[in-house]
Amino acid sequence: MKNSVQKIGISGGTFNPIHIGHLIIAETVRDKFGLDKVLFIPSGMPPHKNLGSVVCAEKRFDMVQRAVAGNPYFEASRIEVDREGYTYTVDTLKKLRETYGKDTNLYYIIGADVLNDLLTWRSFEDVFKICEFIAVLRPGNDEKVFYKQMEYLRDAYGVRIHFIDAPLIDISSTEIRERIKEGRSIKYLVPESVEEYIESNGLYKE
Repeated sequence: MKNSVQKIGISGGTFNPIHIGHLIIAETVRDKFGLDKVLFIPSGMPPHKNLGSVVCAEKRFDMVQRAVAGNPYFEASRIEVDREGYTYTVDTLKKLRETYGKDTNLYYIIGADVLNDLLTWRSFEDVFKICEFIAVLRPGNDEKVFYKQMEYLRDAYGVRIHFIDAPLIDISSTEIRERIKEGRSIKYLVPESVEEYIESNGLYKE
């Protein structure tokens, strides 16, 4: 008999552009934690980014939508793209809680390095009440620092944190943009449909 509580993962970010590393980590987490769905949420106007290097939200959403199309457990969400002004995680989580109800567990997927930034997030205590976190421990992360920060957040703020070891995927959106500027190949770094979209729209060339 299936558990009546739905489990939804959240993969948020600029996705400028989305790449296979994002997809592999999300699928690894989904499989490990038995998530019913993973929402990919490209940020609309991220407060911590230099917007000069960020492609418009609509195009980033289009790329995410193409990237996740082949996985029935993945879904692209417009929740932040359609919001006016800066996008904050707490607002997104409140909306998701309203949409999916109390019988849904929300799991926010983050890199282990983000643990150190959680206390800088707007209304972080509200964030901690609404969702749980799945921290991805990548090769190269300092495990002692990671576990110490995780224990601190649990003890001091009651943060619900799980962790998972992720495969080594040394790909970044920054590297992909640099490759495009230099006229180098990005094949296999992004899904084929995303590569075609970038090429047809002339993205990241300047």
